[in-house]
Amino acid sequence: MPDTTHDRLIDRQFAPLAQAYLTSAVHAQGPDLELMHSLVAPGRFTRALDLGCGGGHATYALAPLVAEVIAYDLSSSMLNLVQAQAATRGLRNVTIQQGAAQRLPFPDAHVDLVVTRYSAHHWQDLATCMQEARRVLKPGGCAILMDVIVPPEALLDSWLQCLELMRDPSHVRDYALGEWTTALTAAGLRPEPATTFRLRLDFRTWVARMNTPQPLVQAISALLRQAPAEVARHFAIEPEDGGFTIDTMLILAR
Repeated sequence: MPDTTHDRLIDRQFAPLAQAYLTSAVHAQGPDLELMHSLVAPGRFTRALDLGCGGGHATYALAPLVAEVIAYDLSSSMLNLVQAQAATRGLRNVTIQQGAAQRLPFPDAHVDLVVTRYSAHHWQDLATCMQEARRVLKPGGCAILMDVIVPPEALLDSWLQCLELMRDPSHVRDYALGEWTTALTAAGLRPEPATTFRLRLDFRTWVARMNTPQPLVQAISALLRQAPAEVARHFAIEPEDGGFTIDTMLILAR
């Protein structure tokens, strides 16, 4: 019987997409990545864990600042790309490890910094993943968490989740800030106030990066054209080409 679990779906989904995520401007840059860099003072942390590293952009930013970075992801293709890129960039302190965020193969108190960027919306259980992150953190360690967030209004939440799932069947949920705070606090972490950002997505690039099948691209496009005024206004939907703008955040938790 074929393995149809969610973890296997993620691995299959992203296997052919590693290069697209490496070259994605959305992932390779951004004010959240700049803020993360400013929060990690050189020499302050010894071993960092990039949880759900994807194309590795957080890993590449962290490597000059810490003694070791563990790039961790479900996708072997993503990890192979990160390993090759680290070698190309002369980052000798990067190691790779494959696995799921809810089952970290590390002992307690193994790292002093956990970072995750644009990965948590694929996780099956945010609370469990945050408990695992807390478990592997040393006393006095920090977590820096970056991802898409949803507004508190149910209408806006439902629309974004629907668009995300049609584009990418491995999508689970974009969480609200309150859900992040609850999960972090329950895990024993102390979140500081979030910094939020607005991120414009070019429609054609957004669906091409995920290799979304054309019938679903057409369905997403049709849905965007039918968006009610409240949705169109919040997400700044552009009627000419379907581009829209989402909310993202960075939370530092201790």
